[in-house]
Amino acid sequence: MVTLIRSLPVHQLGKRWRLANKRFLFPVLLLVLLATPISREITVNVLADAFWQVAAYVAATLTIYHVISARMNQHGLLRTQLQHSRRFQVVFSAAMGALPGCGGAIIVMTQFVRGQLSFGSVVAVLTATMGDAAFLLLAAKPATGLLIVSIGFFVGLISGWLVDTIHGADFMRPTVTQETESSCCQPTSSQHNKAVRWQGMFWQWLLIPSVVFAVLGSLQVDTDVFFHLPEHTTAVLGAGLALLAMTLWSFSRDVQGYQDVVSEDPKPETTTLFQRVAQDTNFVTTWVISAFLCFEFIMTLTQWDLQHIFAGWGILMPLLGVLIGLIPGCGPQILVTSLFLQGAIPQSAQLGNAISNDGDALFPAIALAPKAALVATFYSSLPALLAGYSFYWIFE
Repeated sequence: MVTLIRSLPVHQLGKRWRLANKRFLFPVLLLVLLATPISREITVNVLADAFWQVAAYVAATLTIYHVISARMNQHGLLRTQLQHSRRFQVVFSAAMGALPGCGGAIIVMTQFVRGQLSFGSVVAVLTATMGDAAFLLLAAKPATGLLIVSIGFFVGLISGWLVDTIHGADFMRPTVTQETESSCCQPTSSQHNKAVRWQGMFWQWLLIPSVVFAVLGSLQVDTDVFFHLPEHTTAVLGAGLALLAMTLWSFSRDVQGYQDVVSEDPKPETTTLFQRVAQDTNFVTTWVISAFLCFEFIMTLTQWDLQHIFAGWGILMPLLGVLIGLIPGCGPQILVTSLFLQGAIPQSAQLGNAISNDGDALFPAIALAPKAALVATFYSSLPALLAGYSFYWIFE
């Protein structure tokens, strides 16, 4: 064995001993927190809340979303309207951005590069999109989520029309080869198909029972009493299921860089409905658990009142939300939404973040048309500031 190691080149030794799945560190950390008496209760409660109050609703919302998306017809009259009406292109793009997730924004960006959509359409979709954070907000606070998504749509619509009027449809359009487009925009095949299949099976079998428990909990029904279970069974069960989901998720993709951490996993055409639901649900849940744990431990250790602290920032909160929205990826935006749901930040900051953030769509945008992506991101930050501060002055 020693001879074999000595015979290997140094760079191969590095690969040989590299941690294959850095994501696995997250469920290991959760196990450590569960095994430590001082942190066990907080961790169980956070995992249970994340599963019953967030993951179950997000999975249900994603299932409905993917079923509708699979049935959408993007040909015929729609294609004709897109080819002959620049104004309709912006309407279509704002609507695609308003859809939860980042798929609509990625589609619009690739169509812009191909010459099918205007630059105003890019601004409209990046302004309207909220990324995966929309699933979390819609699941936890449907009325607030619909309000923010609707505002994003109309702000994106107006912004796109205004940009096309000023610059024209072909402004900032790059020249991109088919090879570059294919390599940048198409999801790569997963190297962990077995883990993805197990994730899909997990939510396929547990979706309906999880939603039943989640709805009963939302109605303030004690599920332990309702189902004649021992005390704390629901909390322990939720924590266990959350930990299992995180473990399955940790094996589905290795971490090579920043994008792998903050963006959802690529999905090949062969992935099934529940595999797509599982990948996105577990990604959102991971960031929610991280946010909730940080929040609870900070509150416990420091006795800080984050709502009171952030309230002292007052006029800076919408600006902070917008600035965080400029960070690529959905992960940071899910953290902002989690803080909003915890009552730590005001709705004006959430609104500014929702309009300014581009989600995962910014990664292929930068790869295909970096100048256009940066200009469009800057343009989307302006209405985000306007909307955030308008809400702040009028309602807060």
